[in-house]
Amino acid sequence: MKDQLLKALVLNEHVRLYIVRTTDLVQEAQDRFDLHPCACAALGRTLSVASMMGAMLKSEEEMLSITINGHGPIGSIVVDAYADGNVRGFVSNPHVEDVLIRPGKLNVGAVVGTDGTLTVTKDLSMEENFSGSVELQSGEIGDDFAYYFTLSEQTPTAVSCGVLIGTDGRVASAGAMILQMLPDATETDISICEHVLEGLKPMSTLIQEYDDSSLEDLANDMFEDAKILTTQPVAYDCPCSKVRMARALGTIKKSDVLEMADKEHGCEITCNFCNETYHFTEEELRAIASKMHD
Repeated sequence: MKDQLLKALVLNEHVRLYIVRTTDLVQEAQDRFDLHPCACAALGRTLSVASMMGAMLKSEEEMLSITINGHGPIGSIVVDAYADGNVRGFVSNPHVEDVLIRPGKLNVGAVVGTDGTLTVTKDLSMEENFSGSVELQSGEIGDDFAYYFTLSEQTPTAVSCGVLIGTDGRVASAGAMILQMLPDATETDISICEHVLEGLKPMSTLIQEYDDSSLEDLANDMFEDAKILTTQPVAYDCPCSKVRMARALGTIKKSDVLEMADKEHGCEITCNFCNETYHFTEEELRAIASKMHD
């Protein structure tokens, strides 16, 4: 199965269900940044939930940014998500030393930390961006997003996310799920959701088990009245380009650009979000400087 995101309504359309498979895009993040296992799990979980949150946006002009900083050894986790479910992101310390709960079980909360916040900023193409922030609960990512939805967006929400790192150190499976109560959800609906969640295997296990079938099968096995709304492909996607980087160079001092041309005879700029490096020659720097005001 390729990476994809599913939206559905369940329990007489009283509950919104999102499921996303992100194995390939988390693998791409690991490849781009040489992420060690705990860093890969932390960023991968955040990318997975962010993909579903991006898909909740109303228009393609909108996007959101997520910053998690629990003052643990991993530093900050920063992720951007778009309305098509595509995402990009990075962590401050991709080589953070792994912490284990037990052999084979990564302790993500220990590297993320809990002395800090999860902040979501939505760019809704309006005069002011919407921003909501909550204290981290566990640093395990899923619990923290559930707390964010319930507290900051007043929407009772369950979040499950997981990344399984194989014995070869690569991403064996990754994905996430969101269950959101709509305004007409009843106590019975909530009880059924709790029952389903209690019996659910870890998200990374589910993604692995359904790898030869589809997310629709998973949704239907969880809820017999699942009404599938859409499925769509998702990917790790960074809109950076040499043109954009040239534009960024155009925002610094003209004297600094000329100094790089004179002394370094060029420069390299690396995108934080995808680790792509862009090289500018001395001539290209002078051309950029020629269009700048003193």
